[in-house]
Amino acid sequence: MNFDLPDLRAFVAVAKLGSFRAAAAELHLSQSALSRRIEKLEGALGVRLFHRTTRKVDMTTVGREFSYRATDILNSLEQSLMGIRNVAAHVSGEVTIACIPSAVRYFLPRILKAYHERYPQILVRIIDQGANEVLTTVLRQEADFGLNYIGTQEPDLEFEPILKEPFVVACRPEHPLARKKKVTWADLQAYDYMSVTKASGNRFLLDLALADNPERPRWYCEAQHVSTLVSLVEAGLGVAAVPRLSMPPDGHLTLISVPLVEPVITRTVGLIRRRGRPLSPAAQQLYDQLFVLAPKAKKKKTV
Repeated sequence: MNFDLPDLRAFVAVAKLGSFRAAAAELHLSQSALSRRIEKLEGALGVRLFHRTTRKVDMTTVGREFSYRATDILNSLEQSLMGIRNVAAHVSGEVTIACIPSAVRYFLPRILKAYHERYPQILVRIIDQGANEVLTTVLRQEADFGLNYIGTQEPDLEFEPILKEPFVVACRPEHPLARKKKVTWADLQAYDYMSVTKASGNRFLLDLALADNPERPRWYCEAQHVSTLVSLVEAGLGVAAVPRLSMPPDGHLTLISVPLVEPVITRTVGLIRRRGRPLSPAAQQLYDQLFVLAPKAKKKKTV
């Protein structure tokens, strides 16, 4: 048949994105060049693959069926190439990850380094956002998958837990709480306490867990992001309850984390992806590495 892989890739991109403009941008082609590839493929197959109007693009029944087969063909080919070590270094493509900032700091560096060494031609895009934004980005298919602590209740998402982490008190080394082995939520009432805003997913978790606790601390300062909150603590403005992953490694000179109890509040960080939508081989490789190499990943299947 008189078509080649670029024609097939063009078709799969339009089928996936539902737009010639978006597909052309993803493939770094002009819309006219993309249209020529689709027309060439339709001519070779002798069928119409899309219904085109000025407002939208819909696949024909044949086009919809062929899109599954074309995607399988491309994925199988790419997976085979990625498995050949001498060829893997020349495999190109893109992977987009949406993730909460603490995951960027804690999970990604060493895993991305190993991934880049094996697939140096693959571009990895990191969208670091708050939990709600990460959720929306994955749902809208603007990222291949995400790292988040919310998403278990979304029917259109799969959530693969990899790590459960507690909330801790962040304070400076000279602060009275830094000398304690553990701190209760009631203890925080005696100090200048800061919190993330109601727009934060972390605030939602804390409010839910402390809803019936009459001794929860009152805060005098709010910040939108946990990273900002940690910076304010480091500057000496007070203390804050933050996820353990957001704190620097043990031994940091200007920040101390102390376990928070009565109650202990935790969040589960996991990988999220669209339900029923297969990842590209490049994205699947990175997804699998994150699951296998993330701390306690194998144990968290039972969380």
